Amino acid sequence: MMRASRRQFIAGSSLAAGALAVPVLATHAATPAAKALAANTWLGVGLDGKVTLALPKTEMGQGILTAVTMIAAEELAVAPADVVVTLADGDKERFAPISQETGGSTSIRELWQPLREAGAKARAALVQAAAAQWKVSAADCHAFNGAVVHQASGKVLPYAALVTAAAAAPLPTEAPVLGASDYKVIGKPHRRLDGAAKARGKAEFGIDVIVPGMKFAAIVQSPVFGGTLATANEAAAKAVPGVVAVVKVSDALYVVADNTWAAKQGIAAAAPTWTADAAHKATTHAQITGAVAAALEKPGFAAVDNGDLAKARAGAKRTFSAEYHQAFLAHATMEPANCVAQVKDGACTVWTGTQVPSVARDAAAKALGFALDKVTVHNRLMGGGFGRRLETDMVERAVQLAAKVPWPVKLIWSREEDIAHDWYRPAYADRFNVALDAEGKPVAWEHKIAGSSIMARLMGPAFKGVDDDVVDGLTAPLYEVPARKVTFQQAESLVPTSWWRGVGPLRTAFAVESLVDELAHELGRDAIEYRLALITDPRARHALETVRALSDWNTKQPAGTGLGVAVIHNWDTYMAAVAQVSVGADKQIVVKKVTVAVDCGQAINPSGIRAQIDSGVLFGGSAALFGEVTFNGGAAEQSNFHDYRVLRMNEAPRIETTLITSTEKPGGMGEPPCAVIFPALANAVFAATGKRLRTLPLQKALESV
Repeated sequence: MMRASRRQFIAGSSLAAGALAVPVLATHAATPAAKALAANTWLGVGLDGKVTLALPKTEMGQGILTAVTMIAAEELAVAPADVVVTLADGDKERFAPISQETGGSTSIRELWQPLREAGAKARAALVQAAAAQWKVSAADCHAFNGAVVHQASGKVLPYAALVTAAAAAPLPTEAPVLGASDYKVIGKPHRRLDGAAKARGKAEFGIDVIVPGMKFAAIVQSPVFGGTLATANEAAAKAVPGVVAVVKVSDALYVVADNTWAAKQGIAAAAPTWTADAAHKATTHAQITGAVAAALEKPGFAAVDNGDLAKARAGAKRTFSAEYHQAFLAHATMEPANCVAQVKDGACTVWTGTQVPSVARDAAAKALGFALDKVTVHNRLMGGGFGRRLETDMVERAVQLAAKVPWPVKLIWSREEDIAHDWYRPAYADRFNVALDAEGKPVAWEHKIAGSSIMARLMGPAFKGVDDDVVDGLTAPLYEVPARKVTFQQAESLVPTSWWRGVGPLRTAFAVESLVDELAHELGRDAIEYRLALITDPRARHALETVRALSDWNTKQPAGTGLGVAVIHNWDTYMAAVAQVSVGADKQIVVKKVTVAVDCGQAINPSGIRAQIDSGVLFGGSAALFGEVTFNGGAAEQSNFHDYRVLRMNEAPRIETTLITSTEKPGGMGEPPCAVIFPALANAVFAATGKRLRTLPLQKALESV
């Protein structure tokens, strides 16, 4: 456990005087100054008895704000309504070693233990303060409903009466966390604490920020990747009523105005033209995806190399090969890229919704050449992130502009600009060669992967050929095979790529679960029974058995209707899904019902888990059915929801979710439903049509066969 000095505790305290602040990841031995316990802390109890929590992660609709509130409330024996949570500014030192990055379904997995431990210590400190005042043993006292109770005498003291004394004493170094049998809040359904404010339009998202004297800005960037600005009619743009400035940079044009509409009109009036590399302008989508497929012919770098493939194949009874292809995907968050920035007097202030407030702060400082302490990033709610807001280009663009004008500026990307300059989920190709024994069990498993490497971009020279994200889910697979080899071959293009909800295991799940389904069909085996014959992990087996029992798996389906199954174990969560689809003579895929069984360990908020599954099934299902960004002439061809399709309200399936009771540590929930729905839908389409689709998106693939 990290230790910090008393000086460090006191010097940087951001809590109000008179608050009991609990260091989550640090301990102390010396008595701190009165009425201020710690610096670099994010959990506290104020003089009013309210619990205060600076959220180390960010809220982008996934419900983390509610979940951490419930954890804090549980350990501190208060009602969730008595916990005040704030979104924290970018400040990596304050929260280290916990990262402020929100992605990879890590929030609860990272915060579960340290938050409980901090809450337990705060609770123990308050109990000890009460026991000292009553001159009784702390063992005879307990916390209840924001107060400490002495069981024998019935005496009660509210936290507000104990905070000052508790802050003056050393914080307990050890305090047991509550057990599952003691939970009164955790595991019980709870409404979203931010729901009412969002429903009433009172919640502040990044796009809602207004600061005094602010102007509004629009941006247009070179439609061809790598292009530069050639001409722009600055006079025409300035002639638009409300336009106050036109700013030209090498690869973009900004128009600043009194309102967003005027800024957009100014962009149109400027009619910018661009200069682009001839090779980029000649690039076609077929060339880009063809290069990914061709990379499968290269040896690749081994991520897994266990057993003797040649020997295992020699003793096999049959072999099977298949190749799968996955499309580039846009994030298309409902709230497009936006950022408010002000550069004044050698300092920069940023207001935005970002998944990486600390990284955004670093990026702004680097873009401006400022020392880090001259940059402040105020984080706000996000209207979706899905990995897009793990990138900081929207912040870098905003500070680039703000440095050139005398006002704070709100830069909002149009939907078209947002899709044309996304950091896309990479396109991938997967090739399998599998050998089976007489019972149909795989004995040799060769899996070759090709695609863009996000980690190579981030790691630079430290990258050694294997992208751990791409092979996530393959190094410890559900399906055990005596001889297995998994390789990755990087294949880059002019298309910028980054994380997308589900990250590596999303593509892993589609490829592996499609393959296993094909093996079951080739062998004439029931798809669930076949999986159960191969899987030994009891939690995965239970999820499969549960979804089989609760779905229509054993019910004969009408002609043109099929059921598809998939099971995953990623992000410390086990999830199985059965999708029911129908396909008519028009070849249109209709998703009728999705049944999900999930074992995500200890459930914090069952309502939140169900909401995440609904969200993931719809978001992932949209991408599996329709999602594809294509490129021609070095530019994206899609621009808005008319040509980047998502499921519409009348197309949404019925989703039935069952939570499997567990007291294991909590797993992630933001991404598993996205990952499991891709193969479940593909397998259901096969069951409905008899046509095996190995290329995404499914609707386009089905129409082409």
